[in-house]
Order: sequence, then structure tokens, then C-alpha cells
Amino acid sequence: MFTYVVKKGDTLSGIAEMFGVSLAALELANPQITNPDLIFPGQVVAVPVGTFPPPGSYVVQPGDTLSGIAELFTVTLAALEAANPQITNPDRIFPGQVVHIPGGVQTYVVQPGDTLSGIAQQFGEPLAEIEKANPQITNPDLIFPGQVIVIP
Repeated sequence: MFTYVVKKGDTLSGIAEMFGVSLAALELANPQITNPDLIFPGQVVAVPVGTFPPPGSYVVQPGDTLSGIAELFTVTLAALEAANPQITNPDRIFPGQVVHIPGGVQTYVVQPGDTLSGIAQQFGEPLAEIEKANPQITNPDLIFPGQVIVIP
């Protein structure tokens, strides 16, 4: 499960659609939301595991910076900022926030029990290509849940 920070204009059904999860599953993961029609900016919503942001997007993790995300996806900071007009201050991003990656780079968030070779097989990519696209992984036998993998 990861979290998403509600922004102005968000609806629970819109968040469910954004992450490809049913509204019922999102409601079930958030028992603190007693009225699904009443959410507010800044509120943290839990998104069930197994759901992912749309291709070409990245969910900000704790400790991320916009420049670090740009480096991870080998895009310029200016291009990343241009693709994300909703980010009014590039020095202030939050865990759970969805950042659009220019060029449509696809990512995958490692789940418990995943292996790099299994992820490669799931996406129909050669393991060597997955390894090449993820130079931050120094040991392909050592990945962990929550880690973000670039899918070439």
C-alpha cells in the first residue's frame, strides 16, 4: 500500500481511476473517510497494493526531490517541471504525489516476493534491459518492496 496526498479538485472516484483501483477497494483501504464525497486537500489517502500510477507517471517516495526524480528518469529538471504544472514550488513535493514523466517512461513499484527476473518476465523485457535501465540496482538479486523500477 502506498499513500496519495489529496489535491484541490480531487475526488475519491478520480483518485481510484488514476491508480486503476475500484472505488470500493479505495474506500475499504480508507475507513477514516466516512463520506466518500467529502475529501480535502492535504488529506492522505491509502492506495491498495497492486495498483500503480498510469504509465509515464511516478509516485513520489519519502526523501525524493524533483531533481532526483529527473536524474532517475534521465530527463532534465526543466522538462520535468514543464510536464508538471500542478507543482507550483519544485522544492516542495510530497510522498504520494503523482509526477508525470516526460517521454512516457513506465515504472513499477516492487511488491513483496518480487524478483527482478520475475518483473522482467511480467513486462516481457529481457532481464539485461531491465538491469541496464536501472543502474541504481547494483545487485539484481537484492530488490525490496517499495523500490521503483524503470521499465524500458
